[in-house]
Amino acid sequence: MYFADRKLSDLNNGTRLLLLFIGLLLLVGTYYAVQLTLNVLSEKQLEVDQDVFELVKATSPEGKELIFQWISKLGSVPVLATASVLTALYFLFLSPFSKWLALYFAIGMAGISGLTKLAKSLTSRTRPELLGEYHGTTSSFPSGHASAAVVYYGFIIYIIGAIQLGTKWKVAISSVLTLIIVGICIGRVYLGVHYYSDVIAGFFLGCVWLFLCIAGFEITMMCKQKSKERST
Repeated sequence: MYFADRKLSDLNNGTRLLLLFIGLLLLVGTYYAVQLTLNVLSEKQLEVDQDVFELVKATSPEGKELIFQWISKLGSVPVLATASVLTALYFLFLSPFSKWLALYFAIGMAGISGLTKLAKSLTSRTRPELLGEYHGTTSSFPSGHASAAVVYYGFIIYIIGAIQLGTKWKVAISSVLTLIIVGICIGRVYLGVHYYSDVIAGFFLGCVWLFLCIAGFEITMMCKQKSKERST
């Protein structure tokens, strides 16, 4: 939707710099997440996990558990599964966007679920014991809440950026969705359900998969646009 009828050279310098920054951040973050994954696979105890837990213990006033529980639910399977079905149906039947968007969105959500489950089956990492009241039942690594939240809310941010809407509204809505993603990631560590490394790996797994799905959709739309131009 961004590049179907334009070239990268058509973008202003600010947009190109933003895309470059996002690309570099994705590369560096993915490299870091891969290093964490290799350490987890070798069953090493990561000092950064303990450091973050100690930070959480030192900065965890009473009464915030309920807040993070509710934020965490925004990345849960029941919430995101329901929201994904409704969003896909909207893209398919009610939105002005191409039906290809519904397909790539569905691939994004189904794919990240499968990739996360695969990664969990390969690691079988036990859950941490910090607060001890909110333990999950699957492998700790990577965080499924983090990976799914990035793909779902990230896809919505992508759509918000493409539609005809005032800049202030785009920034406001995108900021809220970004804060939800960050809140879910922090909440998983705060509640003692995941290690820091679980969340980072899940976050960047979601980022990479989101990038691939959006890139696939953009390439599809560019091919359809070129095919349409050749036929006219």
